Amino acid sequence: MDIYKKKYKKGNFIFYAGDTIEQIGIVLSGTVHILQEDYWGNRNILSQVRPGSLFGEAFACLSDVKSTVDVVALDDTEVMFINVNSIIHAGQVLTKAQERVALNLLAIMARRNMQLTQKIRYMSQRSTRQKLMFYLSEEALRQESSSFTLPFNRQQLADFLSVDRSAMSAELSRMKKDGLIDYYKDKFILKEPQV
Repeated sequence: MDIYKKKYKKGNFIFYAGDTIEQIGIVLSGTVHILQEDYWGNRNILSQVRPGSLFGEAFACLSDVKSTVDVVALDDTEVMFINVNSIIHAGQVLTKAQERVALNLLAIMARRNMQLTQKIRYMSQRSTRQKLMFYLSEEALRQESSSFTLPFNRQQLADFLSVDRSAMSAELSRMKKDGLIDYYKDKFILKEPQV
């Protein structure tokens, strides 16, 4: 079915991080929270979606990308789901080439949207340590391992996070001394928190 409605009780998950999303969700009633959990299980509310607003559009337009967020009903909620393909084919017949171009354009815009949103989340962290912890957590989750290789050298990482390289290096040393991380060059290991 291309369009359908579904009701959720308070606290029910609508999507989980790691799910493949094929539909755009439109909140008809209730409220939805978009949550992101870091490597250590700390939750962040990224946004609150109220009636008339939609969610999941970036993931629905990118068939090769799994959701990086949880979507949870804050209270009793009704959502209408629309399959992206039904939007593309609405009211007209496209040739295979036209369909491919339309899907590729949507995917490019959705991927850019996700990258910019991710960058904003890094920039919104208040301290160099928070930026580093958020970024390293994201990499561990993306690479599905507490041990991973960074795609940046130190200068590139500092530029990406908009921090001073020497201040960032000093903070990485402190984080290593505090037992939060271990690293050698571009290889990093995230440590479990000490109880």
